[in-house]
Amino acid sequence: MKVVSVNIAEKKSINYKGKVIETGIFKKPVESIFLGETDVEGDAVIDRRYHGGIEKAVYAYAENHYAYWRNLYPNINLTYGLMGENLTISNLEETEIYVGSQYKLGETIIQVTKPREPCMKLGLVFGTQKILKQFWNSSKSGIYFKVLKTGNVKVGDKLILLKKAENTSTI
Repeated sequence: MKVVSVNIAEKKSINYKGKVIETGIFKKPVESIFLGETDVEGDAVIDRRYHGGIEKAVYAYAENHYAYWRNLYPNINLTYGLMGENLTISNLEETEIYVGSQYKLGETIIQVTKPREPCMKLGLVFGTQKILKQFWNSSKSGIYFKVLKTGNVKVGDKLILLKKAENTSTI
């Protein structure tokens, strides 16, 4: 597993059903990112009740899952970062990643915490809120990590298992 894209977003305001909503879901690739203890430096985190923090400091999504969503939504130009992820990683498979496992990634050490629970802002990317149910019913949730050792991550860095969690569930 290796990083194919690192992504951050600026705050963006969207008019949704007559209401202005601020979001940081529209992430775009950059050269490298710095993983801090509670978030990715320079990434817009709008609602800290649901995003960022110790348990959700960085979000990773599988490169291989993009084909699934492109097949369901062929008219949407899904580029890396548009699932809201900070890290797009090749061959990431949620059914093989255990909560509590620790990985080395670039200069960092990260620990698996939980799957993503999508909010209505994912529907803004896809132009429909039906994506939320489809996302929930798939095994393509992506993974939140806590950052045990801060540092830089860039394209090409490998996700290397340091310690597999015992007696826990997979994402």
